[in-house]
Amino acid sequence: MNLDTVGSDDIILTGDRTTGPLHLGHYVGSLRNRVLLQDRCTQFLLLADAQALTDNMGNYLKVRDNVLQVALDYLAVGIDPQKSTIFIQTLVPELSELASYYLNLVTVSRLERNPTIKDEIKQRGFERDIPAGFLTYPAAQAADITAFKATVVPVGADQVPMIEQTNEIVRRFNASVGRDVLIETRAVVPEHGARLPGIDGKAKMSKSLGNALALSASPDEIRQAVKMMYTDPNHLRVEDPGQVKGNVVFSYLDAFDDDTAAVAELKAHYRRGGLGDSVLKARLEDKLQALLEPIRQRREEYARDPAAVLAMLKEGTAKARQVAAVTLSEVKVAMGLNYY
Repeated sequence: MNLDTVGSDDIILTGDRTTGPLHLGHYVGSLRNRVLLQDRCTQFLLLADAQALTDNMGNYLKVRDNVLQVALDYLAVGIDPQKSTIFIQTLVPELSELASYYLNLVTVSRLERNPTIKDEIKQRGFERDIPAGFLTYPAAQAADITAFKATVVPVGADQVPMIEQTNEIVRRFNASVGRDVLIETRAVVPEHGARLPGIDGKAKMSKSLGNALALSASPDEIRQAVKMMYTDPNHLRVEDPGQVKGNVVFSYLDAFDDDTAAVAELKAHYRRGGLGDSVLKARLEDKLQALLEPIRQRREEYARDPAAVLAMLKEGTAKARQVAAVTLSEVKVAMGLNYY
């Protein structure tokens, strides 16, 4: 994300599905930017348990239990609940009511044409057996965004169509009531290279694919993950020239090694030959161990007092409800639903 595009007057809405602890891909793609942005502007962080239920209805406990796990990861990386409002989606019922109104402004065919929804339906193998909650998620996301009058939503490039559909709903609602009640938002996409590949070389790091490294990983887990990392399968001898493109170790060094000049020299050396994968992996392991050790320690400290974490979530959720209630009231007044 280009942080220069986000100003002090901006309001950010972002969050994560509560289906499991977060990993390094989340850290590179969003978490470290959230830590920086919380000192610059207003930020709401959504623990998206309602969204997680759209394709986990047979696994309620998984979704429920991971609310705490994701919250622990937020705190561990340095998100400050005094600066960022962290809240639980299902405990802000105003969001569901807004979504129910927005569903009247979008057609089934338009939802099915949403590229993000189409891709995710294919990934999950739903075919025509699509849960209605999953299909209509763009309206629910529009409710999440507009409830807090978010001006910025950080997303990956594949999620931009969701923001476009949110703005369509905003325009349709405003046109239907004859005045601007809701505001449009803008997607801010991470800069090139911010998306971290899986340790197996696949384009996306994912816990479900077994190619992710959790933020809470132990030193041994970090060591084993680095050993397993995909490099250049044709780099069989140290003296052989190697490929940098598609080499996961270099992708991770680009993401986590601040000495860009040294990394550039390593790339040049690797390309001309004479540099072994073990040297690169040792350097990367050192960087990851140094990064994750304090995160792991803070997480363990917070995990010792789950009641305090839940109290923090209760306070953040109450604050979020107050903000969402104002927007809902404005929407209902605009629709003439203020009966008394």
